[in-house]
Amino acid sequence: MSTNYQPSNAFSFLSKGWRDVRDSADADLRLMKDRANSFKNLATSFESEIENFLNSTAPAFSVPAISSPPPAEIEFVKRLQPKLSEFRRAYSSPDFSKKVLEKWRPSAKIRIDLSAIKNAIVSEEFGDGIVDFERGIKGRRLSFWEGFKGEIESESETRVWEPIRVLKTRIKEFEKHSSFKNSEFLEKLKSSLKSMYKEPQESKEVPPLDVPELLAYFVKQSGPFLDQLGVSRDTCDKIVESLYSKRKNQFLLQSLSGEESSLLGNGNINDELDLRIASVLQSTGHRYEGGLWTDHAKQDLSNNERHVAIVTTASLPWMTGTAVNPLFRAAYLSQSKKQKVTLLVPWLSESDQELVYPSNLTFTSPEEQEGYIRNWLEERIGFKADFKISFYPGKFSKSRRSIMPVGDTSQFIPSKDADIAILEEPEHLNWYHHGKRWTDKFNHVVGIVHTNYLEYIKREKNGALQAFFVKHINNWVTRAYCDKVLRLSAATQDVPKSVICNVHGVNPKFLKIGEMVAAERELGQKAFTKGAYFLGKMVWAKGYKELIDLLGKHKADLDGFNLDVFGSGEDAHEVQSAARRLDLNLNFQKGRDHADDSLHRYKVFINPSISDVLCTATAEALAMGKFVVCADHPSNEFFTSFPNCLIYTTPEDFVAKVKEALANEPYPLTPEQRYKLSWEAATQRFMEYSELDQILNKENDSAKSGRDKGRLIGKSASMPNLSELADGGLAFAHYCLTGNEFLRLCTGATPGTRIFDKQHCKDLHLLPPQVENPIYGW
Repeated sequence: MSTNYQPSNAFSFLSKGWRDVRDSADADLRLMKDRANSFKNLATSFESEIENFLNSTAPAFSVPAISSPPPAEIEFVKRLQPKLSEFRRAYSSPDFSKKVLEKWRPSAKIRIDLSAIKNAIVSEEFGDGIVDFERGIKGRRLSFWEGFKGEIESESETRVWEPIRVLKTRIKEFEKHSSFKNSEFLEKLKSSLKSMYKEPQESKEVPPLDVPELLAYFVKQSGPFLDQLGVSRDTCDKIVESLYSKRKNQFLLQSLSGEESSLLGNGNINDELDLRIASVLQSTGHRYEGGLWTDHAKQDLSNNERHVAIVTTASLPWMTGTAVNPLFRAAYLSQSKKQKVTLLVPWLSESDQELVYPSNLTFTSPEEQEGYIRNWLEERIGFKADFKISFYPGKFSKSRRSIMPVGDTSQFIPSKDADIAILEEPEHLNWYHHGKRWTDKFNHVVGIVHTNYLEYIKREKNGALQAFFVKHINNWVTRAYCDKVLRLSAATQDVPKSVICNVHGVNPKFLKIGEMVAAERELGQKAFTKGAYFLGKMVWAKGYKELIDLLGKHKADLDGFNLDVFGSGEDAHEVQSAARRLDLNLNFQKGRDHADDSLHRYKVFINPSISDVLCTATAEALAMGKFVVCADHPSNEFFTSFPNCLIYTTPEDFVAKVKEALANEPYPLTPEQRYKLSWEAATQRFMEYSELDQILNKENDSAKSGRDKGRLIGKSASMPNLSELADGGLAFAHYCLTGNEFLRLCTGATPGTRIFDKQHCKDLHLLPPQVENPIYGW
């Protein structure tokens, strides 16, 4: 019988190992020790296989056609069993490895007959690579053994190899019985011997990609870009499915493992296409090293120190959401020791400060404004927040009523701290951003959408046309500059890479007011002595138009209803004139802080606004234990779980909810409801939805992702991401367009915002732009 026998290959392996003795004797000793253990395992495995076959074929020996004396195969097995036991004992002997190591331990002079190794290797194969059992195994093994053993006793040699010699003889004798050559027992024995030594499977050739598959993958990766052109995702999926037909999966299933193939049973055409592309790239050995627009010069994380930079578009003392909420976010993120936090806010020249900050409050230096910000914050949170405050130059736009960044905002975060960026209002920050791409400088960029700009723009002249362009520009910049985008509510624009989550909390001071009110009510005291009020900046878009329309339409139904209105703003005169013209019972007062003592005793907060993304005043009123009457709108979805939030759907329903709130007492907040409104809970939601919890715990996440992705082909390392290439192209195009002052002005940019001026250089101690960029252009 001619076959490939495993011990012969084992000694071939040893011969190669001895070739390396000249380089490392220690490595040879380890290989010999492992080989000795493999002989022990081989003897044990072989004996167990024979025993299993004896048990499985026992009924075959009772066939009546076989007469006594006992058949030859039974006699063969009986004679074979003692030899197997002897074979096992020989290789299981604890002295076997010891004697081998004693004889082969490196000495001062290593005397090896290399000619014996050469002869053993040359005689390994005969003909077309088939080893002759008698000559190949026996001759090669003895010459090899004698060449290396040298002085090993002949008694040990006979004791070690005698079982193998007897085993070969018995097998040949057994094969000579032609009547049993085709017996079931013999076939099982042969299959068992083959299973003990499996030839390595030849790698299956992966079929190359064809044109429809390439087109399908191109359409799939271009989905976000096509979405901006008006082609829906469903349409893209149908195109991909039509190009990449089901029958193509046959090639993929052949080239993947059984477990990977089973994962494709769900019929997800995108997953099938990804695995098909990955399998082809993996078969070629290709690895994707980065895109055309990718800049790999990012922060080195070898020291395991993480940095979070929060960039926002406003700053105290301007009491707006983008000034207050990022400040609280920085304070609560800094409580964790896992990362250092920097808050980057705009610095305005003195002339702009007079236009923006209330009560003619101005600052002569960034250090003075930083002191004001920290004092305001510590009075409200009750602890000292350990984070850094930095400033970047900004200019106030009267037409947009907002602060626009000047120059490259990203340069004000040092490269050594450029790890994680949180862009508060990413579309606003990047409309006219002309500088380094955020995702190139930072390892992870998260955008938080605060404002429903489309709703505001639609109220202006030619609002529909303007909103159309702004919508696509917002998609453009958020896709090009962010890795992840969080939308506070569904009232915002659906931008690429976005999810919906309220990551804002309320000032802890409002929760303390709510606790005080609840304590008074428990003592039987009357906590609320006043009726209803409305609070907000006095501009039409902040809900004043809806409020006057509702009260004017149902003036008779709300007879005797009085509403106190607190607010100041550009439209104050027009709003008050409209209320007087309709003879509404509105008592207008100047704007004030919602936590002011004069507002504690009001029981009902009215908020009919449908332009807000997430009304901070609504959350504050709920935290103080008040009723809130608000519209059925996506911006109020987060508050619907609170029993004190009364949602109306129609003008008639508005009247009913107002009467209900005035006639009843609010429910006390439970501890769970208070926590849901807190900044601790908001920070926890932010860490989860922005994926920062995974990024900051990179080691644990890497282990988990390794387990999850181990079943499939590693696509990220083996193939390019066309979506990233497209994002880089969009960022480069945006950089080129925003570098031209004429184009900037045509699209509504504030003059002088491409580079900072001398006043900013003086206030922030910056080098003039001509010094930093001697040749400054596109």
